[in-house]
Amino acid sequence: MKRLVVGAAALVAAGWTASAKAADLNYGQGAPYTVNQPLNAYSWAGPYLGGNIGYEWGSVTSNPANPSGFVGGVQAGYNFQNGPWVFGIEGDIQATGADDTFAPWKFSNPWFGTVRGRAGYSFSNVLFYGTAGLAFGELKGQTFGFTESHTTAGWTAGVGAEVGLAPNWSAKLEYLYIDLSTSQFAITGVSNGYTASVVRAGVNYHF
Repeated sequence: MKRLVVGAAALVAAGWTASAKAADLNYGQGAPYTVNQPLNAYSWAGPYLGGNIGYEWGSVTSNPANPSGFVGGVQAGYNFQNGPWVFGIEGDIQATGADDTFAPWKFSNPWFGTVRGRAGYSFSNVLFYGTAGLAFGELKGQTFGFTESHTTAGWTAGVGAEVGLAPNWSAKLEYLYIDLSTSQFAITGVSNGYTASVVRAGVNYHF
């Protein structure tokens, strides 16, 4: 009888140990499956709004003046995404302190704006893109107390990189080349236009 009880106890203990090992094995097999689930990729799709600050340097056509100064403004846009490819449209308006004086003339670019298409390739939360479109802005000339101002349109093109910092926030660094068309200035007697380079950093909030 004693041997029977001991044998039964040993059998129960063996079964318990086998069950525990099987449970451990199943958990070990299931854990990697759960951990290795792919993470959701960062989404660039949808509308966004943000601000920027940077520096502008340029030149006035048919005049030695080379206006330069700080620039800042706001931008808004909308992105479409297909896999890693991102396409969109963006508009911005900028106030600038770019000006320069040469001899009797002072030229400045008080403001400009752009409406551009964007196309880029994303590596999850990092986006590299090119951009091009319409530019418009003001070129102001002054001499001997006389001021003359013309608002013209032209074109712009550039490149940039944007990094997603959180689901709703991103930061960007961008270069733009801007070419505003010429117009006849009475104070110089010739047609003057404006070309400029802009480097700016900004942040965007994605809705």
